[in-house]
Amino acid sequence: MSLDIDFKGKRVLVSAGTKGLGKAVVGLLKQLGATVFTTARHEPDVDVADTFVAADLTTVAGCAAVASAVQEQMGGVDVIIHVAGGSTSPGGGFAALGEEEWQQELNLNLLPAVRLDRALLPGMLAQGNGVIIHVTSIQRELPLPESTTGYAAAKAALSTYSKSLSKEVSPKGVRVVRVAPGWIETEAAVALAERLAKQAGTDYEGGKQIIMKALGGIPLGRPARPIEVANLIVFLASSHAASITGTEFVIDGGTIPTV
Repeated sequence: MSLDIDFKGKRVLVSAGTKGLGKAVVGLLKQLGATVFTTARHEPDVDVADTFVAADLTTVAGCAAVASAVQEQMGGVDVIIHVAGGSTSPGGGFAALGEEEWQQELNLNLLPAVRLDRALLPGMLAQGNGVIIHVTSIQRELPLPESTTGYAAAKAALSTYSKSLSKEVSPKGVRVVRVAPGWIETEAAVALAERLAKQAGTDYEGGKQIIMKALGGIPLGRPARPIEVANLIVFLASSHAASITGTEFVIDGGTIPTV
């Protein structure tokens, strides 16, 4: 049995593809022959994809600009991988989240996927095939009340939307799959661990332990590496996963403690 994965001739949109997980996904897809379009707020210092458009996906106009550029420059897409997400909300529990913070969480973690799907999915349906990957989070099952309530709720909404969409479009040839990472050791995660380490008077490994303890422990003993999550995403987007749709794959080192 061969698991050689070939994306030659495939047009792929990856949101937030200049850093962290998105950058790992873009790099792997390019190695496998895909034509990759990506977007972020700011243009990267070096080329990471075949085509890049600077856009703020938290806005209606930003999503529309990306969808328009994809249509003009690639004539549509075969695969959409929604990586964009994150949180800037303050800690402090529910009382720290006002109207603005809630709207920011939805605008970053739910609505970009909805808007880009709405714009680009009709082309997939017209060609009778395609794949959409929504990157959710284990936080939808394991929220941290002190700091991730809004983020977790938005990711839970993304997961529900994704499931509903899969039931609608899978019979028409478009697969929709979710990937739920736990803690990934991205640039932002490294910066967080270093900041916590400095506050606690320890080293980087000590900072990582602080984060893992806050998550209730990671049985694997470490966060996932971006390329490990990218490997899963790219496999699910490939023809090897042709019968997989409507489900969610957790990649968290065993963080979620229940069945």
